[in-house]
Amino acid sequence: MTLQASYEKIKATIAAAAAKGRRNPANVTLVAVTKNASPEQIKHLVEMGHLDLAESRVQQLQQRAAQLDEWLSRQQNRAGNKLPPPGYQTEGGVRWHMIGHLQRNKVKPVIPIVRMIHSVDSLRLAEEIQDEAERKPASAPRQRPMQVMLEVNVAGESTKFGVAVGAALHLAEQMDTMDDVHVVGLMAMAPHTENPEDARPVFVRLRELFEEIKFRKIGGDRFVHLSMGMSNDYAIAVEEGATMVRIGTALFGPG
Repeated sequence: MTLQASYEKIKATIAAAAAKGRRNPANVTLVAVTKNASPEQIKHLVEMGHLDLAESRVQQLQQRAAQLDEWLSRQQNRAGNKLPPPGYQTEGGVRWHMIGHLQRNKVKPVIPIVRMIHSVDSLRLAEEIQDEAERKPASAPRQRPMQVMLEVNVAGESTKFGVAVGAALHLAEQMDTMDDVHVVGLMAMAPHTENPEDARPVFVRLRELFEEIKFRKIGGDRFVHLSMGMSNDYAIAVEEGATMVRIGTALFGPG
């Protein structure tokens, strides 16, 4: 299956799942995880008009983003060019998402590249993001404040990162006091199983937690996102309220 065909199939599945959940598919963002994608596939996806890309490792994020930005820069003066402008934080440009575990000593190189960090799982990490944002002048090429999501380990798996469900609300309250960190939602990973339905309880619980935090007005009007669902279970996630689904294998292949 071609990349175009895979992309259209995923978008159709999202639309069907949104309809089943009585939701508008326009409110669901496909975040393309480029971990196993070739540079040519990434370029082709951008040529198709898709702008939301993600990486889970800092070094690969830096490499992918730099390669793509260099290519976009070379295309700008070509006749008939309709590609987005270069620049990581440029309006209308590619939007990079950090979705993997982020160590505090890796925050500095991430801040200038990404529009959103999905995987904040501790107060110390949030404080490091805040401190790094404060160190940058207002003219620096980055988004300020940084939009982040609180990663929650809903299933309580020891192999996964994320704050415990019982501690999430308090952490969200603490993060909401920061000037250069804006909490915009929650993120979770469901256990990988053969049956996508097994993921539904995790997505339901994350949505319930999201609604509780929103009811308490933490994050204000900015608190709108549920990042949940991957290649094997994204349809279930959309049915249960996902606003962002993180898809790699179903889009680019296993690599």
